[in-house]
Amino acid sequence: MELINSKVQAYAEQFTSAEDDLLKEINNWTVKNHPEQQMLSGHLQGKMLEAVSWMIRPRRVLEIGTFTGYSALCLAKGLTEEGQLHTIELREQDAVRAKAYFDRSSFSKQIILHTGNALEIIPELRETWDLVFIDADKPAYIEYFKLVLPYVRQNGFILADNIFFHGEVLEANPKGKSAKGIRAFNEFISERKDIEKVLLTLRDGLYLIRKL
Repeated sequence: MELINSKVQAYAEQFTSAEDDLLKEINNWTVKNHPEQQMLSGHLQGKMLEAVSWMIRPRRVLEIGTFTGYSALCLAKGLTEEGQLHTIELREQDAVRAKAYFDRSSFSKQIILHTGNALEIIPELRETWDLVFIDADKPAYIEYFKLVLPYVRQNGFILADNIFFHGEVLEANPKGKSAKGIRAFNEFISERKDIEKVLLTLRDGLYLIRKL
């Protein structure tokens, strides 16, 4: 399902600031070579993540789901001078590639990459988060949220990606486990009273959540 009109998408990208050279390289490599290239945040959403980071100026950022490193580099742009971004990737091959890109960036000393199961790694980090980006295993979104919310500062933000899951959540009875997981997450978030939330119709849907 085409959620965003392709002409609208192209127009939005035309009038959005360009990617830097390293992000463009990651984008091009991922689109041409990765079997799951649709998982890339890409130019428009990447600039949105960068803008949010600059608005918040976070000291600590957590990303759940590194993929090839594009979104982490976008989120790192607004870090304070002493800030750190922790990013977690389950798949070794993607983690290795992302680390190579991080090492070439100006944030090489500020991005800390963890490889393994996020549900096991997050409790070990013992940080207070200003900004969290959830973009990993879709059926585990509720678990990720419950795990990180107590460690998000008051008025800190959580971003959750793929909230439309390619339009499958719009169906009366989504069939795939990922679509079902996202549908359950959306309903779970909508019922909570301890957060403010807005669902952005950007790319595949982006939930912007503020902890009260």
